Amino acid sequence: MSGGMSLVEAAVLGVVQGVTEFLPISSSAHLRVVPALLGWSDPGAAYSAVIQLGSVFAVISYFRKDIFTICSGAFTAIAKDKNYGDHNVRLLGGILLGTLPICILGLALKHLLEADHSPLRSLYVVGGAAIFMSLFLMVAEKIGTHTRTLQAMGAREGFLVGLGQAMALIPGCSRSGSTLTVAMLLNLKREEAARFSFLLGIPALVLSGLLELKHMFEADMSSADTASLVVGLVVSAVVSYAAIVWLLNYLKNHATWIFVIYRLIFGITIIAMTAQNIIH
Repeated sequence: MSGGMSLVEAAVLGVVQGVTEFLPISSSAHLRVVPALLGWSDPGAAYSAVIQLGSVFAVISYFRKDIFTICSGAFTAIAKDKNYGDHNVRLLGGILLGTLPICILGLALKHLLEADHSPLRSLYVVGGAAIFMSLFLMVAEKIGTHTRTLQAMGAREGFLVGLGQAMALIPGCSRSGSTLTVAMLLNLKREEAARFSFLLGIPALVLSGLLELKHMFEADMSSADTASLVVGLVVSAVVSYAAIVWLLNYLKNHATWIFVIYRLIFGITIIAMTAQNIIH
């Protein structure tokens, strides 16, 4: 965690995290770019991972009934009925299998991702990734049929969406954006794709956040750093919940073009401002 972070900075980053974690525009990119625009220090990948726990609390709170239904339904189908083809079994299997790629690659690239001046946190990389994912989402919007529901999701589909989730290790790709895009390419309805994206993200976000939180406390955080972290977590939780509600309602009746355009403009702007030495 970057030393000397004020409560105002923590609150602002909490808002940024909450707004961008579940919208397909990349929370890691905005947590990298917003401090640069404001002249603040880069909070670092570790702080970004910990503050995501606020978003995890929000998504678990919103989907608590769905999570209970999936887990209890899968347990009943396996333990009592020996029905391994049950929808809940396939959906839970898809979530668990889809979590593996980002966990494996995340651990393998951990030192590179969190290293000071890591090339993966370069603003050119952030901008380039945003542009690439804008075009990727555009393709999914154009060729996806948007007809399938979560009933169609299983281990194979979960793993494919999980490969998309692993792309989010690169700031600018967006975890929710990459998973939403792949799910749409598998012809899921936009709202259903977002729901699976949210559910798939829970294990990975919990694991990465708790791991970094453990490391932070082992490093003997000061009381000021702890206060800043708590403020960021609380703010991100509240804002994340509102973002989930808004996005699911929006995707019921709208396509994703607003995010395609935003990501394209965002990426081009970041590269241009970096090239002009306006931001560092």
